[in-house]
Amino acid sequence: MVPADEPGVIAALREASAAGVPVTIAGAGTGVTGARVPFGGWVLSLEKLNRLEVHPGYALAGPGVLLRDLHAAAQRTGQFYPPDPTETSASIGGTISTNASGSRSFRYGATRRWVERLRVALVDGRVMDVGRGEAIDFDPGTIPLPDVTKNTAGYLLRPGMDWIDLFVGSEGTLGVMTGARLRLLAAPPAVLGGVVFFPGDEAAIDAVEAWRAAASPRMLEYFDAPSLALLRRRFPEIPAEARAAILFEQELSGADDRLSSSAGSSTGASGGSSTGSSDVSLDDPELDAWLARIEASEALADDSWIALNARDRERFRHFRHSLPELVNDTVRQSGAMKMNSDYAVPLAHNREMLACYRGRLEEEFPGRYVIFGHIGDAHVHVNIFSDPANPSHASDLLLEFARQAVALGGTVSAEHGLGKRKAHLLKLQYAPEHIAAMRAVKGRFDPQNILGRGTLALG
Repeated sequence: MVPADEPGVIAALREASAAGVPVTIAGAGTGVTGARVPFGGWVLSLEKLNRLEVHPGYALAGPGVLLRDLHAAAQRTGQFYPPDPTETSASIGGTISTNASGSRSFRYGATRRWVERLRVALVDGRVMDVGRGEAIDFDPGTIPLPDVTKNTAGYLLRPGMDWIDLFVGSEGTLGVMTGARLRLLAAPPAVLGGVVFFPGDEAAIDAVEAWRAAASPRMLEYFDAPSLALLRRRFPEIPAEARAAILFEQELSGADDRLSSSAGSSTGASGGSSTGSSDVSLDDPELDAWLARIEASEALADDSWIALNARDRERFRHFRHSLPELVNDTVRQSGAMKMNSDYAVPLAHNREMLACYRGRLEEEFPGRYVIFGHIGDAHVHVNIFSDPANPSHASDLLLEFARQAVALGGTVSAEHGLGKRKAHLLKLQYAPEHIAAMRAVKGRFDPQNILGRGTLALG
């Protein structure tokens, strides 16, 4: 079913409710946990609910609006939408459903923080129009939150919480989003970027800890040695001795007073430059500060890359987004099965969790894995190239990693949600009484278990 507007969504839900037919909400199909795969019944696609308006400080978006279109529309008005999931063809409804985040979450957090208003159609045909600061009218109980910066495992529940916080991240199991008001920010005058190479993981983690304490980057992304080996197919200039890399971005305030038309377009961390126009001056104090930080670390400073303009930052964006593409190419060419993790741990255990991943992967899957992602949030992704004839080998190891993340106070889902494929992990993180509280909320909104049957396994 492909309704054209909110009344069409309401009519479909009323018909399904009367007949007891399950309904699965479909976004753009970019999710990785199978939430949109139906367990019978109807699939309700929201692709036609794609109205988009950009205003000063906010955007009005239907669930079918694509993230890339919102980014482009905001950019044309000198604004930006901070959430930055890797897959820009994701729908806004999907990103709200999973409370998606992405590379800029280090500074800006996840989607929930940027939702100011929601319209949600319920299974009985009623529509809720709720704004930030409007509290729920029942006591859902309290679900203890892990001590992490990102968590999308199950419902966020606490007395007096906002309606918005209940619906965001509920993965299409409580209602159908038909519209959202999203907060926008003024685009920063300039952004400094860098890809800093290291001889190994320890040096990279040391740098991340130092930079977290001394600077305010909006992005800290990690790439391990196997990741760099894949990336060399497209970026052969990656230094041969590099065994880890950190990509950072730093917004510059007041940088428009220091713009240079003659500065180099990119530099090594040692300060050398190539010709071309730039939007960050070589005498910018923030550039000097970052060069000093890089020199003070155990980085391969002379071989690292600094972006001073939009062209080079786009190259770095391509660098970051190339890795998932290369992983998928490897899977297709080798016939392997990709199996991945989405766990995060408290910042104090960042180093310990990375070492756990590395040690066990080298024992079980040498040469058949990559680790990359949001190291500033202690949230890196493991991708295993598994033998399709023996998928339990990888799934058992990922389950071991999930238990370790929870034992360290972390989460089994930091940004992807659990969907159907990973719903079994919910019981690793929460006690039975907490899952019972989630089931009670699910039953309050969807007593027939019509919406998203099988997602989160709460029906």
